[in-house]
Formats: sequence, C-alpha cells, structure tokens
Amino acid sequence: MNALPIPERIHRDDREVVITWAADHVGRYVARYLRLECLCAVCRDELTGRRLLDPDAVPEDVKPVVLSLVGSYAIRVDWSDGHNTGIYTYEYLRKICPCAACSSDRRTVGPAS
Repeated sequence: MNALPIPERIHRDDREVVITWAADHVGRYVARYLRLECLCAVCRDELTGRRLLDPDAVPEDVKPVVLSLVGSYAIRVDWSDGHNTGIYTYEYLRKICPCAACSSDRRTVGPAS
C-alpha cells in the first residue's frame, strides 16, 4: 500500500504553485492549469465529475493570492478571480502533478481493465 503523499514544501508566486514532494520531485503547477483543475461543486459536477467551469471564464493571468493548509491533507487556494471554494488534496495534486516524470507515468498507464 502506498503512503499518502505529504509535501515537503509548498509555495506560490504570481505564475504558479510549486510543491516539493521530495528533493528530487518538484511539481510546478501553472496557476491557470491548477485553477481549471478545481474539483469543487461550482467547477465540477459532484456526481459525474463533468467540468462545469467554462475555461473561457478563467482569466489567462489568474493568480493564486493565498494558500491555506486544510488539515494535514490538502490546500485551499484563494484565486485572483475571486474563487476560493476548492480544496486540492495532496493525493489529487500528486495525481495531476505536471512534472516530467509524473506526466510520463500518466502517458504509459493504459485504460483500466
């Protein structure tokens, strides 16, 4: 069984949220990418997971204004577009990690049998 991922460090700037999972594993989540991946009930259908958020409604220059820890399992982001109801669990953030190794792993995993 894999342990739940716990970041070593999380920080933000105007362009991205950077999560250091380990010394050799850093995920750089471009702000707009992360905003579009929000799973809250405003952005995704709670039952189907279908995206409700219109990507055209999210400014190209959206910024993470404040990061808040949620317990020991997630972060909440206050975005410059006023959105702040999404919780990004560490497990979800690892699943969507944009680093080269994680992206490559996602491409090599086929559909579930």
